[in-house]
Amino acid sequence: MSGITRRGFVKGAALAPLALRSLNAAAQSPVPSERFDIVVAGAGHNSLVTAAYLAKAGFRCVILEGRPTVGGGVKSAQFTLRGFIHDTCSSAHNGMQENPLIKDKEINLEDYGLEYIFPDPVFHMPFLDGAYITQWRDPERTRAEFAKISKKDGDTYWRMWKESENIKPAEKFWQRRLAMSHWDIIRDSFEDNHSRAFMLACPWSQQPAQFPMTGRIAYSPFNQQRHSRPLPKGGSGKLAEALARYIEAHDGVIHTGKPVSRLIVENGKCVGVECADGSSYRAEKAVVSTIHIKHLVDMAPRDLWGADFIDGVNTWQPEFQMMSTNYAASEPIKYPTADGPLSPVHSELLGSPERALRFAYDYAIGAVNLDDPPVHIIQTTVADPTRAPEGMHTIKVVGYHPYDLKEGPKHWDNIKEEVADATLKYIQRYAPNLSNDKILEREVMSPLDIERMNPHNWHGSCHAGGSGPSQSGAMRPMPGWANYRMPIPGLYQTGGTTAPGGSVTGMPGRNAAAVMLKDLGTSIEEVVSRKESKKS
Repeated sequence: MSGITRRGFVKGAALAPLALRSLNAAAQSPVPSERFDIVVAGAGHNSLVTAAYLAKAGFRCVILEGRPTVGGGVKSAQFTLRGFIHDTCSSAHNGMQENPLIKDKEINLEDYGLEYIFPDPVFHMPFLDGAYITQWRDPERTRAEFAKISKKDGDTYWRMWKESENIKPAEKFWQRRLAMSHWDIIRDSFEDNHSRAFMLACPWSQQPAQFPMTGRIAYSPFNQQRHSRPLPKGGSGKLAEALARYIEAHDGVIHTGKPVSRLIVENGKCVGVECADGSSYRAEKAVVSTIHIKHLVDMAPRDLWGADFIDGVNTWQPEFQMMSTNYAASEPIKYPTADGPLSPVHSELLGSPERALRFAYDYAIGAVNLDDPPVHIIQTTVADPTRAPEGMHTIKVVGYHPYDLKEGPKHWDNIKEEVADATLKYIQRYAPNLSNDKILEREVMSPLDIERMNPHNWHGSCHAGGSGPSQSGAMRPMPGWANYRMPIPGLYQTGGTTAPGGSVTGMPGRNAAAVMLKDLGTSIEEVVSRKESKKS
């Protein structure tokens, strides 16, 4: 890419994690002598949530993480230049705000360094004809944004906002809407294509909008209307760090650089794990995994899983995959508006609602389609200037492209820079201020690179897999095994492959903790009722 200047900044290692806290060093002995009640395989945010509740209950946990830092998709790194903090995967934690862990302070992570920022505006979508829609934290103000384009659409937004306050799947009204497609609801409810485009991509759902049973997604903009798209101050990884501090303060042990390679099964029960370096860790009570099910089944003999579980793994499907480009820039994107330039944290480019309907075909044939490419743009430094040197900014551009190209996934190594260049030129049509001389450095990650960075991002799926009817609710990860207990006794599963699925909600983690605590003779209600003071 031409026009990049260094301006005295030092380029960071592409995947170097931030040295923001020092976790316990990995044990060197091949057979650690410490005894643990719970062994946790993988340190994604969900397994850390599970471990935090178990630690609060008094069970001693050891967490084994293959990568240098904890967090899975919830962490931050210096991808580009030193001092520029980029989120490696997730940025918005709006789903986390509904989790009782945060909402009711069942575990008060504020005492362990977690602070959320709630950006306003929440979301912005510009169009090449000069129109735009901005979602503000004030729903009345957002209604007015739609009304500028269509009074009817402003009234529709307000009606759906009110409907979203009381979704009851058992009611006939919701039975019909939840069974409809996302597109059917938006097409029939809104009259203007600008409004329709906004409602299809705010936020992007990772599912084809025209598929049946996606109707709930039509109401997803209202979740972020309530909570904004909260950012942990200092980086997405601050959530994982706070959970890790809590676990360590409650007698837990965290070992990084310890990829789990095998489950230890004795007398038909999972009693521990073995790591790639030959060390092993045994659990007195239980083992909980956040390893992707596509990899987990290879860690124990196939006959122990059962044919139905293996079939569920074999038929598991990814969601719409993505590529991301992280930029270090001397200024943020500035969209023209009637009130002057606007620099939102989150914005989306979707030229027309019809463009959203072409995703399903592009993914089905393995095509990279750069015709009006829809992109999600995230500028966390607009709301959190601690993430870059003074006056500087980070910009993350998320594009939607298939992992399985017609030429094979490895073809991404040949074309990713070209795709990133074309996407940047498209963005510059909407935001001319982002000229090449404003870009100091960039790091391009294809869907294949995203999988390489974190094995849980199977086939570039940052949400662990699709969330259509075949992989939702009681079907996640597969029928008969949606209760967080695995076919091998003593083994539990959490993370994005379990209900309710991916994204940063922490609910798979809390749900798994509730099941485990019940099996261990207590309950999550009893555990969270205990009063405790901060430990250091």
